[in-house]
Amino acid sequence: MNAVKSKKNPLSKPVRKKKTSVTKKSKKIVPKTDRGLVMVITGNGKGKTTAAFGQALRAIGQGYNVFIVQFMKGRKYGEYIAARKYLPGLTILRAGLDSFVMRDHPATIDIEMAQKGLAAAQRAIKSGKYDMVILDEINVALDFKLISLPEVIALIKSKPANLDVILTGRYAPAEIIEIADTVSDIQEIKHHYNKGIKDRAGIEY
Repeated sequence: MNAVKSKKNPLSKPVRKKKTSVTKKSKKIVPKTDRGLVMVITGNGKGKTTAAFGQALRAIGQGYNVFIVQFMKGRKYGEYIAARKYLPGLTILRAGLDSFVMRDHPATIDIEMAQKGLAAAQRAIKSGKYDMVILDEINVALDFKLISLPEVIALIKSKPANLDVILTGRYAPAEIIEIADTVSDIQEIKHHYNKGIKDRAGIEY
């Protein structure tokens, strides 16, 4: 694959929640364990981001706060819209454009936005405000050399002991797989794209 579809918008501001009766902050239902996990969801099959957001939804249901950085994405995906409307415990930062990123010749703006996204993740991890941090498509950003592997490894190793961190995207580096507690490799068996079916709202975005 020489290009990956990314999605629109210079580094977007994190989702701000509206004050409604739906968005009252919930209390933790189950006490957070002192042992946070590092989880990787990789592979060439569909469902990596979807699985990560499912994990976020489960955490929010227990009263936890979740921060997500979406690397190389700028479109207002359904999950971004839903978080804004209904999920006060979920903050999403888009760190990409709604355009293609060239693997061998990424634009300067793509590199800058990915690096700003990584910096935002570092701040979120150190802040103590979150129980879970999801680095969506970070493996692809690493493969495209938008951010550096040593920085990401250092970030993982320096996380608070009770913080859960999830990294998604195909091309997960062996070094990250090695230090992860859980790794899921989602493999494609069939995909509707191969039948000429285009991406759909509610399925791909």
